[in-house]
Amino acid sequence: MLEKLKNFPSNFLWGAATSAHQVEGNNRNNDWWEWEQTHKNLESSGEACNHYNLFREDFDLAKSLGHNTHRLSLEWSRIEPEEGKFSEKEINHYIAVLKALRERDLRVMLTLHHFTLPLWFSQKGGFLNRKSRYYFTRFVETAVKRFSDYVDLWITINEPNVYAGFGYLQGKWPPGEKSFHKFKRALKNLVKSHKKAYLKIHALLPEAQVGIAKNFIYFEPAKSFFDKIACRLADKFWNHLFYKKTKGYHDFLGVNYYYRDFIRTTLHRPFYQTENESQNVSDLGWEIYPEGLYQTLLKLKKYNLPIYITENGIADKQDSLRPRFITQHIEAISRALAQNVPVHGYFHWSLLDNFEWAYGFAPRFGLVDIDYKTQKRTPRESAYRYKEIIEKFQITNYKFQINSE
Repeated sequence: MLEKLKNFPSNFLWGAATSAHQVEGNNRNNDWWEWEQTHKNLESSGEACNHYNLFREDFDLAKSLGHNTHRLSLEWSRIEPEEGKFSEKEINHYIAVLKALRERDLRVMLTLHHFTLPLWFSQKGGFLNRKSRYYFTRFVETAVKRFSDYVDLWITINEPNVYAGFGYLQGKWPPGEKSFHKFKRALKNLVKSHKKAYLKIHALLPEAQVGIAKNFIYFEPAKSFFDKIACRLADKFWNHLFYKKTKGYHDFLGVNYYYRDFIRTTLHRPFYQTENESQNVSDLGWEIYPEGLYQTLLKLKKYNLPIYITENGIADKQDSLRPRFITQHIEAISRALAQNVPVHGYFHWSLLDNFEWAYGFAPRFGLVDIDYKTQKRTPRESAYRYKEIIEKFQITNYKFQINSE
């Protein structure tokens, strides 16, 4: 299938992604750690992948696998462990992390908020607090001032709709609320927080490239006319509402894509349900549907902004599906590029097996297998398939530049 892959420019970004709490280990000062300790049915993140100490080894692996970029996040609770008090020790740690990426000639996409909150902020109500945008922007300002020399692309917030939905509507994540009113309020404050952070970053770095990582689901109607209406509404609400609310505050679009959902209307609240009848699924039961990524990218062309696939991956412990998954989804990007959709990079989720939030450690998303008892890293066969694809397009010693053209 590699012969079908074409249209990728020589400065295309090829890499993988991680987030701090999922890989670092021992992030004891945030709301997720507290949630893990108080909900005994959940696994504790514990040492996770010990990436906090083994980041150089992990970046060596990424480089050896052909990557020219990496997406990672800061752990806010480390950098600002108490309200208004910033830790020089942890700031210097992240400088060392970012320098390690630079030393390996890996471009940096830095996420500022990836689901976790410092305990002090959580205790103030988190993103329900009307001053949340102030607290978040103060942290962003510190991050930009201290880390800007090492960052190419900035993500303010990862998956605001997922974060608000699981935390304030479904109650499956901290703070465990089940209130549509609080869900709307949190989402409203996330909108304001992104806008204020965007303006702050540009005030400090006028040429900065700033966006969000937005979760996209490809929705299709199950059958009826009403299913079609519900499908359109789901697409507008889930996939496009946050962009509509933050129009003019994006330099690029970050796309996290995993699966397709069928929408079927019902006579009971919430009057629709999502379902999946396919047998072509991941270990988590998520349908493998590369066409959905292609269709999503076509719909995003109207925004006339550069696009990065900020996450795309599969839970596949046996690594029997991931090689084909990677190839098929990159082929979908190739087809989108042929339609002049401005895709500039692909970040596979994830570089490492990691702590998958409420799912714990069972799902294996990594290009690199982690033995959690020994912390031994072993690249999977799929990692080498991805490397083969990268080498097909990457020009050795290419001088990397980011632009929006």
